[in-house]
Order: sequence, then C-alpha cells, then structure tokens
Amino acid sequence: MRIVFGPPARFLAAMLLLGAASQVGAQPAAGTRLTILGTKSGPVPAVGRAQAAEVLTINGTPYLIDAGDGVVRRLTRAGIVVREIGTIFITHGHSDHTGGLPSLLQTSYDENRKDPTEIYGPPGTDILVNAVKSYLSVNTDIRMSDGTRTARPEDVIHAHVLGTGAVFRDENVSVEAAENTHFHFAPGSPAYGRYKSYAYRFTTKDRVIVFTGDTGPSDAVTGLARGADLLVAEVLDPDEARDIRVKNGDWARMSPAQQDAFMHHMREEHLTPEAVGDMATRAGVKAVVLTHVLTGLNPKDDFQRFAERVKRRYPGPVTVAKDLMQF
Repeated sequence: MRIVFGPPARFLAAMLLLGAASQVGAQPAAGTRLTILGTKSGPVPAVGRAQAAEVLTINGTPYLIDAGDGVVRRLTRAGIVVREIGTIFITHGHSDHTGGLPSLLQTSYDENRKDPTEIYGPPGTDILVNAVKSYLSVNTDIRMSDGTRTARPEDVIHAHVLGTGAVFRDENVSVEAAENTHFHFAPGSPAYGRYKSYAYRFTTKDRVIVFTGDTGPSDAVTGLARGADLLVAEVLDPDEARDIRVKNGDWARMSPAQQDAFMHHMREEHLTPEAVGDMATRAGVKAVVLTHVLTGLNPKDDFQRFAERVKRRYPGPVTVAKDLMQF
C-alpha cells in the first residue's frame, strides 16, 4: 500500500491511501520518497516480511538505511536497481539490520557497478564491511579469472565510522546522528566499549525524516526528532515477545539468566507503543510510521493494536508499515 504526503501546508489532510504495494515501481525524479523495504525485527525469517531496511529516494538518488535479509529482493520489487545504491547508513550491527549487506554488495558487483559504495555507521561498521569484502573475494576471483569482470569491488567499497551530530551532507540531503539506548553492555563483555547504536535525521529540501533505529526511550532521539515531518519508529510489546518464544519453544531452551537478560533487553532497549507515542508528542512530529515488528505465529497479524496504543499518547497520524509501503 502506498501513502503519499502532499505539500507541507496540507500535510495531514493529504495522508491518503492511494493503492496497493503491487503498484510500487517508478521512483520520483524530484522530491523525497520513503520506501519501507523490510519491517520485521529479529534474525528469524518470517513469511511476508523482510528484515529491517528502508530507502529514501531524493531527487532520484537512493539512500539506503539498514540492510536486513531480503533487502535485494525488496529493492528490486520497489523498482530500484541494486547497482544504483551508492550510499548506505547502518543504525547498528545486529544481524537483522545487516544480514542482507553481503548479497547487496555482491549483486551490485555482479550488475557491474563501478562507482564507489560508501557505507556509514557507528563503531563496528568498518569491521562488518571488511568481513563482507573478504566474503566477496571468492566470487571476485572467479569472475575476474573467467574474464567477465576487470575490477575488484573491495577497491570501491568504503566504510566510514561515524560520531554523532552532523555526519553527512551532499547536494540532496544532510544527515545527523544521535546515539540511542539500544546497547547496554556489561563491563568485560565482548561488545563493551566497542559498538554503538544510532538514530538518524535526514533533512531534504522538502522533508525531515527521522529513523529511531532500535532503541529504548531516549532523550537524544526525541531531540533528534524535533519537528520532523515523519518519525519512523521501531515498536514492540515485551510480553508479546516473551509469549512468542514460549509458543515456539525457544523460551524453554533458555536458562533463567538468559530469560532475565532477554526481558531486560526487551523492556529497556526497545520502544513500546506508549513510549513511541510519548516520544512523538514531545518531539512534535507530524506523523508516525511503526516498523520493526516482532512477528509471531500469525503471519497475517497487522499490528493495528500498536497504532491504537500509540494514538492514546499522540494525536497525529500513525501507520503500521508493511513491506514496500511508500510515503
């Protein structure tokens, strides 16, 4: 399904449902369009939902935010040629946000992309990208040896480790980053002091779009979202997350300590619908899109109950995203 924003003065009135996801295709030559590529949280595959990824098409140029499993097929379905993806932002290193990166870069190479691909993200992005380059080397050696390719993709794939604040600008967009509250590592653990999780604010000539990434309640993210046209927020219910694991048998395979750690992570490092509503109201955003839903045993679940809970705290429009929705 596709939702299109009208001119800013008629923003709320123009949130009209225009058609089905099967109508995605041609991307705009001017202005800003958001396509939600994947809406599923967690590393386990699900029917009907790819993992986390979005693409902003700004004046015809695509900017990818996260690259979960399924991103190549979703880009193709959205009418975006994979080799046209030259700028990628990673929110954090969890596999459901990065698992599609190897296939994305491999496909881009096989489609004969020759321009640089720039990948931006928090600390750890360089480690991730270097690992992908190593993965690509086998296919590269084969293709160069059989004469179908003459360049090495690792020479034009570049990782950029970002701090916070203003982190990127080109002729179409400026980007700001804020550290969110998705990561709380115990001292001495492998990730402690090494990795961070970011939210991003994209400012174009006609829109401001903020992606929370995975996060718990965060004053920094609320500040980043101040006055945005659209807040793309993750959402889940910790009790539902536990119930899914109970039903599929995962809960019984976890030790009590693992169960406690899981529930702490769900309660403190993710956003409930109420927390999204509070953040959106405090930030004064114009509309909210909910994504990164935790699918259970019902592939037809539309999660509208989450939208209703957000609306108890936030007066503006709320949409629960499905894969390939456009705004």
